[in-house]
Amino acid sequence: MLHPADDLPLHPTPAPLLHPLSDSPGLYDRYFHNGFTADGSLFFAVALGVYPNRQVMDASFSVVLNGVQHNVRSSRRCSTDRTNTVVGGIAVSVVEPMLEHRVTVDGAQGVSADLVWRAGSPVIEEPRFTRLVDGRPILDYTRITQFGSWSGWIEVDGDRLGVGGDTLGCRDRSWGVRGGSGLPGPASVPQFHWLWVPTILEDLCAHVAVNEDGDGRAWHRSGAITARLGSPSLDEVLDDSRVRRTTHSEVDVVWTPGTRWMSSATVRHEQWRDDPIEVDYTPVLRFQMSGIGYLHPEWGHGSWHGEAAETRDAIVLADVDPADPTMVHVQQVCRASTGDRSGVGVFEQLVIGPHAPSGFMGLTDGAA
Repeated sequence: MLHPADDLPLHPTPAPLLHPLSDSPGLYDRYFHNGFTADGSLFFAVALGVYPNRQVMDASFSVVLNGVQHNVRSSRRCSTDRTNTVVGGIAVSVVEPMLEHRVTVDGAQGVSADLVWRAGSPVIEEPRFTRLVDGRPILDYTRITQFGSWSGWIEVDGDRLGVGGDTLGCRDRSWGVRGGSGLPGPASVPQFHWLWVPTILEDLCAHVAVNEDGDGRAWHRSGAITARLGSPSLDEVLDDSRVRRTTHSEVDVVWTPGTRWMSSATVRHEQWRDDPIEVDYTPVLRFQMSGIGYLHPEWGHGSWHGEAAETRDAIVLADVDPADPTMVHVQQVCRASTGDRSGVGVFEQLVIGPHAPSGFMGLTDGAA
């Protein structure tokens, strides 16, 4: 099966571009964006994923206003033209690769938006995520992270909010295999410890991503520091020399009692031939990632809902049960400070199953 893009010199394998490299049902390609203000008065997120071997493309948009998280989701059959990134009423458009994206929501479910994200940093290519369990590939994917800012508007049930000025954001693009081979096997207690912390300070951006196993050993750890850019060119955002890889980035988390949600944290970035940068985090807002499909019991990523389907729901954040396995995965907008710099960070946490350094023994038991 050929695609017009096959006429461009882009092929990473001998096969046409539409031929999946793997037959794993976990094969995917995803956009993720968030937007936020430093005071936590606004947070929104969008995700759009393609699952070629499941023939599914899905998308979701969520916004937190006055303590309520409004979620809309769409799903459809994934056609052979995967460049068509419109799913129901939600669309993610690449206006200029690595520089400008546009997100629109059509309002058919009472939530609408027209938002433009513009790059404000180089692209950070995180080291490839590879996780084998008993020789089986459970995760094998690449992620990029980039910082920027937003302009536009969001409307919920007729109330419109302008977005711009102080609305920052970060995005990631990831692709590869998630969720293993799909083969049957013995049941086991799930275990996943994931921290992802993009941070925007006055003159620079910092980032760390960590995966640990149950006894606290990291099987993935990466950190990076890069300068903030005003209106960068494509050459500037792709210039990897602008990204300083840390020699080590350590995350120290204090958990809120009874939960697996962070109450405060410190990240220490060690740098080659430069002073370390230590950033303290204090949460000001919590966002439930289930709103955009992560761990959602019905609208999880890549789920088949027929040729086309849409849904809307809401989460009252004060009413969320922290022991609910579908609500463990969160992003928290945080005040960030190094002592001589201030800014804002997003602290993502997905901690399921045992993690000895945190004192977690079961599936979702909270901190003491």
